[in-house]
Amino acid sequence: MNAAAPTIGAAARRRGEPRAHRLPASVVLPALALALAVVAVFAIGHGAYRIAPADVLRILGERALGLALGADAQQAAVLTTIRLPRVLLAVLTGAGLAVAGSLMQGLFRNPLADPSLIGVSAGAALAAASVIVLGASWLPGPLRANALAVSTLPLAAFAGSLAVTVLVYRIGRAQGVLSLPITLLAGIAVNAMAMAGVGLLTYVASDEQLRTLAFWNLGSLAAATWSTLSAVAPPVVLALAAAWRLAAPLNALALGEARAEHLGVDVPRTKRRAIVLAALATGSLVSMTGVIGFIGLVAPHLVRLMCGPDHRIVLPGAALLGAVLVPAADVVARTSVAPAELPIGILTAALGAPFFLLLLLRHRAAGSL
Repeated sequence: MNAAAPTIGAAARRRGEPRAHRLPASVVLPALALALAVVAVFAIGHGAYRIAPADVLRILGERALGLALGADAQQAAVLTTIRLPRVLLAVLTGAGLAVAGSLMQGLFRNPLADPSLIGVSAGAALAAASVIVLGASWLPGPLRANALAVSTLPLAAFAGSLAVTVLVYRIGRAQGVLSLPITLLAGIAVNAMAMAGVGLLTYVASDEQLRTLAFWNLGSLAAATWSTLSAVAPPVVLALAAAWRLAAPLNALALGEARAEHLGVDVPRTKRRAIVLAALATGSLVSMTGVIGFIGLVAPHLVRLMCGPDHRIVLPGAALLGAVLVPAADVVARTSVAPAELPIGILTAALGAPFFLLLLLRHRAAGSL
């Protein structure tokens, strides 16, 4: 299995991917980890109520070590009840979406792939729009009384993402074999149908519902609490841990399915697990934060450009880079138009769309598109 890793570069060159100067993972991964620590401390302290980095570290030290370091009580309350859960959710969101993007790019052997290919975000958006616009009218009787509960929207969004993933997977699976081209086309078709449903619901929505729809579809971390974090963290952490075990199989898949099978890779199982893990991470996160685009595309590809296509480096590197990008974008989102808050999806799209265009131009110049 490990023998496949050194040959990934040759496979990438055969696909026409542009070559670039590679940096050693021993430099990139520690640098990204350091950047994550710096951004996290800055994000925790930055906002309408400023907390100096030294005070942030003092409060965190008190909470982690149980020592009396003389932290201000008001600052500690703001940090522990508001800032810390939001920053942790941002870190988890960035890491989860980036790893899901890495899995999709490795599975489809295409650096332009992202989690939306399997319809996860579109399914969540349709279910969330149904809750926002139709309310309790479509829910079963036992759930109708709790239609306005805080958990209704994220639960519906997760159920929608799960339903769409299962549908796409069943369409793509023929005679016990998962066909990636059919899965891709099914994802595109289901995405289109789901977004048509969102468009119809938007058309019949009231002004207040339209505003809620717009903010959800553009993404936000404003709903972050410790209870939110405790609900979303277990499935995302599970997906991140399990994704690491797919690094070697994805490396082998870069050589083609036939070569991967000769190297001992269970190709159908690898496909299935990659789709399930990407859907689990993305669906869990989107259900809590709304749609935050382009992180799953940008983060893994930047790591691939820096360090090469080895998934043993791309997966942890993308997780770290995504965990840096989302908290940084969130700081800008909640401070640039204060006291209002800019949807974080606007910022990630403003970053990701130009990068995507540059990616297309780069691959066109290399003749790989």
